Amino acid sequence: MLSATGTALHPGVRLALQPPELSPVTRRRSPRVLFLCTGNSARSQIAEALLEERSGHTLEARSAGSHPKVLHPNAVRVLAERGIDIADRSTKHLRRFARMHFDYVITLCDRVREVCPEFPKHPRLAHWSIPDPALEGDTDDATYRAFERTARELESRIGFLLPLLTAPDNHEETAHA
Repeated sequence: MLSATGTALHPGVRLALQPPELSPVTRRRSPRVLFLCTGNSARSQIAEALLEERSGHTLEARSAGSHPKVLHPNAVRVLAERGIDIADRSTKHLRRFARMHFDYVITLCDRVREVCPEFPKHPRLAHWSIPDPALEGDTDDATYRAFERTARELESRIGFLLPLLTAPDNHEETAHA
């Protein structure tokens, strides 16, 4: 009953002792997630890397922006402190992914939400309004703290997203999508 109650509230709070291994015969395609923000220099890059890392690289995540900028050094720094290297990643325009199929498209800022194109096969859409950490702080230290806050918030949200993406029901649904 406890497990059923947790699952009814949110898949992230279900009681799971050990996730069942899927045999190669029953294994389904993993859900694909696209994170979008304006510059693709911080928030969406952090979210992409965190989802990949937290899923053990079993989920496919991508990121893009409506007006890509250079990857912010503090985005690289906060992830490096978590053991994740994104220093060699490039920023990408959202047009690059406009014809690709994603199961979830998550906008991370209000500006990109307004210009988000329609994607094939109608992915699930979510909006996480997260302030741009590059615009916060008068000093590098203050800006870094804003990036750290952003990374912690994204870690928390991704912690709740992962069970939705890895739930057995989701595999069935995305396999037929």
